[in-house]
Amino acid sequence: MNWVKRNLFFVIGGILALGLLGAAGFYDYKSWERNSAAFDKLTDIYNKLRELTNQRPSPGNDKISNIEIAKQQEQQLRDEIRQTWNYFQPIEPIPDPTNGPVSSETFANALHRMIDQLQRDATSASVSLPPQYSFSFEAQRSRVKFDPGSLNALATQLGEVRVISEILFAARVNALDGIQRARVSENDVNGPQSDYLADNSVTNDLAVMTPYAVTFRAFSPEIAQMLAGFASSPHGFIVKSINVQPAEAMASPEMGAPPPPVSTPGAPPGKGGLQTALQEQLLRVTIEVEIVKLLPKN
Repeated sequence: MNWVKRNLFFVIGGILALGLLGAAGFYDYKSWERNSAAFDKLTDIYNKLRELTNQRPSPGNDKISNIEIAKQQEQQLRDEIRQTWNYFQPIEPIPDPTNGPVSSETFANALHRMIDQLQRDATSASVSLPPQYSFSFEAQRSRVKFDPGSLNALATQLGEVRVISEILFAARVNALDGIQRARVSENDVNGPQSDYLADNSVTNDLAVMTPYAVTFRAFSPEIAQMLAGFASSPHGFIVKSINVQPAEAMASPEMGAPPPPVSTPGAPPGKGGLQTALQEQLLRVTIEVEIVKLLPKN
């Protein structure tokens, strides 16, 4: 005790020093804890930033904002889709359901009128048809009653067959041998097999693709005109394939005899030579066509 009394100031100073050292240690510990938490947070942010930067595409940096560019490109794409819509205009069904429900009576009347109209159009365009041709609706032509569930689909196909036929007539092909479509009715099961395809319509997230096959005879200029007609149509036609053969090799009694080759005069003959001529050969063509029908906008 005497030593403490003699060194009282030293003892008090030591106690104060120990207290200050403890406080400093506690402060350092808390600071380290905060720094450690801040460092962990900074590391997490850095890792996320590095992950985003390594993505393809990345969000960009302070000079280039890929997110903003992506928004602009999305808007541009939407604008282009709206413009493209003009090339996929729907074909009006016959009869049109928007004018009232399609009944067996209204469809039968419309079918008879349309077949008669297409036959007259073929005659006006000098396009030969098979005798009493029904444009793939032979199974329905003689009926007055139809499955109610198939009437809208039949009306849609009748409108599409009309447009396909008009393109062929406008190209003035020599002969239309047949149009084939997908089966959509119970009556189609027992119809002529030459009127139908094995394929059916396919639907995805954007559109319905409906297949058709058309067989006709023509010379090469008419074939080119036919392809141009499908390409310029506003109804979303896609020619999937085309098969071309000499018409003579496929001639049959039902098709009739093909017309003779067309000779086109060439250059005038030289002395002692023969006049050259270009012989245009009649061709039998089968094309597979899809009609792309966009689904209604959401």
